[in-house]
Amino acid sequence: MKQSTISVNVTLDENKVPQHIDWSASDSTADVKQDAKAMMLAFWDGADKSAMRIDLWTKDMMVDEMADFYYQTMMGMADTYLRATQQQELVEGMKNHAKEFYKKFRESQLNQNK
Repeated sequence: MKQSTISVNVTLDENKVPQHIDWSASDSTADVKQDAKAMMLAFWDGADKSAMRIDLWTKDMMVDEMADFYYQTMMGMADTYLRATQQQELVEGMKNHAKEFYKKFRESQLNQNK
């Protein structure tokens, strides 16, 4: 059986706030570690029937980048759910929610800049 390893490194400041995140994967074609401003990692605990999550972002992650990250993550989760379940109607609802979230974010940004 083949094994693959994904490594995540987080550099913290004196207050334990993430300053830098990078990651690498043993099966990746990339030769160097990949930088990231934010990450979401979730594991499913089948025994407890609960999600265990790690959400981190660096100090230099801008609010508009966070909105983009959430929008793309929600759309990606919807695509994954469709591949796993073929529940097209539920996926359309998830994607509509993601689009509405992003639309409201953009509107709030425009209102703040007036």
